[in-house]
Amino acid sequence: MQRRQILRQGLSGLAALSISGLSRADEKRAIVLGQSAALSGPTAQLGLQMQAGARLFFDALNASGGVNGLPVVLKSLDDGYEPERCKANTEALIADEVFALFGYVGTPTSLAALPLVNTAKIPFFAPLTGAQALREPFSRWVFHLRASYNDEMALIVKQLTQLGLNRIAVFHQNDSYGQAGLNGAQLALKAQGLAPTGVATVERNSVDVAKAVKALIQGRHPEAIVLVSAYKSCAAFIREARKAGYGGLIYNVSFVGTQALSDELGRDAAGVAVSQVMPYPYGTASGVVAEYQAALRKAGGDARPNYTALEGYLAAKVISEGLRRMGSKPSREGLVTALESMHDFNAGGFRVNFGPHDHQGSGFVELSLLTGDGKVRH
Repeated sequence: MQRRQILRQGLSGLAALSISGLSRADEKRAIVLGQSAALSGPTAQLGLQMQAGARLFFDALNASGGVNGLPVVLKSLDDGYEPERCKANTEALIADEVFALFGYVGTPTSLAALPLVNTAKIPFFAPLTGAQALREPFSRWVFHLRASYNDEMALIVKQLTQLGLNRIAVFHQNDSYGQAGLNGAQLALKAQGLAPTGVATVERNSVDVAKAVKALIQGRHPEAIVLVSAYKSCAAFIREARKAGYGGLIYNVSFVGTQALSDELGRDAAGVAVSQVMPYPYGTASGVVAEYQAALRKAGGDARPNYTALEGYLAAKVISEGLRRMGSKPSREGLVTALESMHDFNAGGFRVNFGPHDHQGSGFVELSLLTGDGKVRH
């Protein structure tokens, strides 16, 4: 079984795989990582950017010989950010005996995969989510590269209250992702002796925000609103709130998709804040960010640096280190043990700490500010 997990015969759907530069013989000898993400629909930019960043690293890795002589291949399936589709994709990937699952995008989708992960005992690495429900209860198969939504909300609320702003409302997606963000906001506010001045929701993959805008703004007068949704619904909310005369501060958590939100809003992005769990990917850089930017330039095309693609790149770099540490006899158990050995691993200025009882690699969080000309300041 373990040999088939790695030495894959007759890979299907090669158009969906990261196989640039691999010979036909190499295609039959690969460490195959399975990904389910939104590659179409209103949340597609998150999945496409996560996938693009990971492939950027894996393509360069494979060009230099892969890991212990084996190429690393990313097999991506589209779930449209819908849990049932993600569940079906995960079942298919496990049945196809991929070695590990990697770079899933979203809380409701990742939660749909979680029972399958634990039953199959397959590593589930770097899902793009900060939800506590994927961290507690602890699973030895799940590894998080990013900080949690609780960490992000703690920083957002700290800054707002330090500015003397106590009337804070929450707009969130009506699912497990939105609930995770709301829980984080409530926890952070409670620590300050506060509670949300109002709460309103939007359905996943929807931009029907009129009722939410009215519910949060009319009569409540929040000084700040924290948004916990994806980029299209957040952009729709921001536009409608501004049209309704709202002049307070607006904050988003990282999953919104910073570049996608900026692109959606255009000039309306000015002054909108976003918490970040990855290093600043723009401008003059060093370490892993400089490495990522150089890889982008070498790949050519019109792709621009962005936070989500950098997260994919970093996730690919870290799991590749875990694969390298397994040595010449790869196994799923061996990957877990190898990842747990990564204490204070320096991934180019981004520190990663895993251990046998701690699978959250980073607690890094900082705030950024969007401008009206498509830029991001930090």
